Amino acid sequence: MHEDEKSDERRAATGLTPSGADQEFLALERELTVLLRRARASQGEMAREVHPDLESAAYGLLVRLDECGGQRATELAAYIGVGKATMSRQLRALEELGLIAREPDPADGRAWLVALTEEGRRRVGTVREARRGRYVRQLAHWERTEVAELARLLNQLNGVMEK
Repeated sequence: MHEDEKSDERRAATGLTPSGADQEFLALERELTVLLRRARASQGEMAREVHPDLESAAYGLLVRLDECGGQRATELAAYIGVGKATMSRQLRALEELGLIAREPDPADGRAWLVALTEEGRRRVGTVREARRGRYVRQLAHWERTEVAELARLLNQLNGVMEK
C-alpha cells in the first residue's frame, strides 16, 4: 500500500478532510450558511410585512419586545449585539413608524423603557403567526419530538454563541 493511500485511510477513519478539518464541522458550517442566508431573506420579507419602510435588521428588535415586553435601549443593544448609536437610530425609526414608544422605567425614573405600541404588537403578532403557520406546513412530516429537539439544539447553540 502506498503512503498516500495509508494517509487517506487514516483521515477517513478519523473523519478528517485533507485540510485536517472535521467533516462534521464542515457540514455544520455549510448548513448554517444556508440557514442564515435563508433567514436573512425571510427576515427582510417579514419586516416588510410589518411595515413597508421597516429595515430588515429592526424586525429582531420588534420580536424581542413582543416576547419580553419593555426594555431599556442598552439591554436591546447588548442582546442584538450593536452599539448605542446604531440602536438609537433603529429605535428612532421604529418610533417614527408608530411601532414602538418610550415610557419611563418604573424602577428608575431617570431611565426609559422601549415597548411596542398596540399597533406594533398587532402587526408583529400577525406576521409571527403567519411565520409559525409556514413552519407547521413545512415541517408537517416531522415528529413533534424532532421539532422540539431542533429547537433545543438551536437554543443550546445560541447560548454557546452568546459567550
